[in-house]
Amino acid sequence: MLDSGAVSDAQLNFVLFNLKLAGLTYSTVMRMMKGPPCLTQICLTTLCLLVLHADHKTKASHTVNTAPIDVLHYNITIEPDISSKTLKGSVTIRFVSNVDNLTSVEFDCGELEIDRVKQAGVAREFVVKDHLLKVSLPPMKTRQVAEVDITYHGAPKRGIRFFPESSQVYTIFSTSQWTVCIDAPDDKATLRFTLILPSNLTPLANGRLITKRQAAGKTESVWEQKSPMPTYIFGFAAGPYRVVTEQKNGVTLQYFVSNFTDDETRRIFRDTPDMLAFYEARAGVNYADRTYGQVLAAGGVEQEMSSFTAMNERYGKGVLANEQDLWLGAHEFAHQWWGNMVTCRDWNHFWLNEGIATFMAAAYMEHRFGRQVYLREIEKYRASYEKVRAAGKDKSLVFPDWLHPTREDRTLVYDKGAYVMHLLREEMGETAFWKGLKIFTRRYFGKSVVTADFKAAMEEANGKSLDSFFAKWVYLKEASGK
Repeated sequence: MLDSGAVSDAQLNFVLFNLKLAGLTYSTVMRMMKGPPCLTQICLTTLCLLVLHADHKTKASHTVNTAPIDVLHYNITIEPDISSKTLKGSVTIRFVSNVDNLTSVEFDCGELEIDRVKQAGVAREFVVKDHLLKVSLPPMKTRQVAEVDITYHGAPKRGIRFFPESSQVYTIFSTSQWTVCIDAPDDKATLRFTLILPSNLTPLANGRLITKRQAAGKTESVWEQKSPMPTYIFGFAAGPYRVVTEQKNGVTLQYFVSNFTDDETRRIFRDTPDMLAFYEARAGVNYADRTYGQVLAAGGVEQEMSSFTAMNERYGKGVLANEQDLWLGAHEFAHQWWGNMVTCRDWNHFWLNEGIATFMAAAYMEHRFGRQVYLREIEKYRASYEKVRAAGKDKSLVFPDWLHPTREDRTLVYDKGAYVMHLLREEMGETAFWKGLKIFTRRYFGKSVVTADFKAAMEEANGKSLDSFFAKWVYLKEASGK
């Protein structure tokens, strides 16, 4: 048997790289093996899994990764200053070269100020232009693994929100505004996240909290996300929160609040355990993490992140006033399957994230409150879409680009996407539709997808072609009437 000290970094990186190609993590393989981690076993298991998945991968519509690098892991340290609305941080990015003679790498960096860049302990030349950080490196070979260490600071105007009056801070979507990364939904990576905050604040970040220590009036918490995730769902929240917890299906559910009593908090989130069970049943795949957090935060936030969701306090008040007013909570929780784990390959297929999650929120409400409530939600989606169509702004759900989306484009991705899912359910029938969604979710869990992947899975369950339906409703190649 080999202990960790007997395995070189190069050997481990080779194994982890091949696991990622197979869409699997190191921890997944370990759970499949009965003995302690052994390099020979890992390699053999990896190769077997790659062979088993080869047929599936050749049938998928995915193209070969043409990006010059593939990021494997981020190690981020962030220290936000809420009162000044600034932050300082560092990130170590481990990546593998996809090309031979690679001499530079580029990362998204928003408007951050880059202080220095090192690689292998040596300062490297870099330039920042058009929100991109370009780092010069010694030539790298194909499949060679390297790390760069980047230190930065900034006062971001987007991607992170500071609330000095309530001592709160949280991230929203544009990850490159608060850390250096690759802002592409198909480049998934594991994460280690260190947050440095005043000790009176309660933090929440991606994955599992592994250590927490206090020093000089501040708390340093370290989080680990072992499942590869797209960077847009990296994030954190912090504030003077109380935490209410409960268990369901082996998952710890955590509710972070500052302006609600414990009893009110339990009432607001009383359906969360049922949502977990419902989505696991419909997806055919268990929730991917050990914990799921829901934060009721200042401002108007409505943002899913890996292993938690940040929502505004209005949501809590709404649910207390009307138990059926839980669409937002259901929608964001659905993203833990459709969006976070089954992720659109690029934003042109964004409807696979948002349209499916929007539909699944309605499906949960049908489960919880009955058919009429479901149909009420579907009618809202249809009416919203019809306004766009009547204005002559209907488009294919597969966009030619997503560079400057309009309000109408977002309506199409969310509401038309959900309405089309409902119509597909009607077209296929209950048994075939839900079978198809399970095939799709199981097959691509932890992977990136395009619309053709979804269509193929639904056709497999349907037993016949759905060309006409997708041409009319998804690709808009035929006139779509009401």
